[in-house]
This record gives sequence, structure tokens and C-alpha cells, in this order.
Amino acid sequence: MNSALFQACKELIDDAKAGCADLVFKEVCLEILARAKHVLGDEEFKTLAEYASERMQEKSIISIDAVR
Repeated sequence: MNSALFQACKELIDDAKAGCADLVFKEVCLEILARAKHVLGDEEFKTLAEYASERMQEKSIISIDAVR
């Protein structure tokens, strides 16, 4: 069960990265991590936090036309 929740959290982070500006993405990541802390084990949460941190360091490439 936890592995399915872990994968779902990673997918939420990936979806947010694809559709949000950097500042909004970081806020969404923090919200995902806050909720994930309650449902994931310590190791899975640590892995998810590291994954989110790596994704936060990447710069978003959002087309202006995609926003319109």
C-alpha cells in the first residue's frame, strides 16, 4: 500500500512540475510533503523529500502560449 502512495506522491510532484511556475511548484511540493509525512514510512518519506528537492532545483520550462 505504501509503495502505491509513494508512487502517487511522485506523480503529483511530476504533474505539478509540468504545470506550474517555479514558485507555485515549490508551494505545491511543500503541501504534498506535509500530507505525505502522515501516510508514508520514514524511509519512503525521506526518499520522496529528496526527489522533491531535486525537482525543485530544476528550472521550469513553461511556454507562455501554454498559459494563455
